[in-house]
Amino acid sequence: MELIIDDRQDKLNVTEDLIEKIKDIIIECLDYEGYDDDYEVSLSFVDNKEIHELNKQFRGIDRPTDVLSFPMLSDDFDIELEEESLGDIVISLERAFEQSKEYNHSFEREVCFLVCHSTFHLLGYDHDTEENTKQMREKEEYILNKLNITRE
Repeated sequence: MELIIDDRQDKLNVTEDLIEKIKDIIIECLDYEGYDDDYEVSLSFVDNKEIHELNKQFRGIDRPTDVLSFPMLSDDFDIELEEESLGDIVISLERAFEQSKEYNHSFEREVCFLVCHSTFHLLGYDHDTEENTKQMREKEEYILNKLNITRE
């Protein structure tokens, strides 16, 4: 699994330890769903202003959000590449920090949750119904608990 990081914000520091946990989360999500790890994921860290602009542009929602997912996985992918792109994840670290305070857990745990949540979006899951939301939450909790990433 190749993780391409683009840190486009200057408000919060991203440690190597956090990057390693992010890679572990993506690999666990792939494994849980029966995929191998021959995928590439692009992860961009942005601030609230940039994610607000992206949310408005791509979803028509005129406010900041915590994470956006842009899936690329498709059955008709026929370009020969070493690794197929799973998609792009964009996280507002500024919003993640705000939410970590709001939910009373660590910034690291919040970022890990957002990566896990977004990875399941890249794999085709959504929370558009109560049942789908329940299914996603169970998968997210399983992965985070397995990696011992808890709400401290």
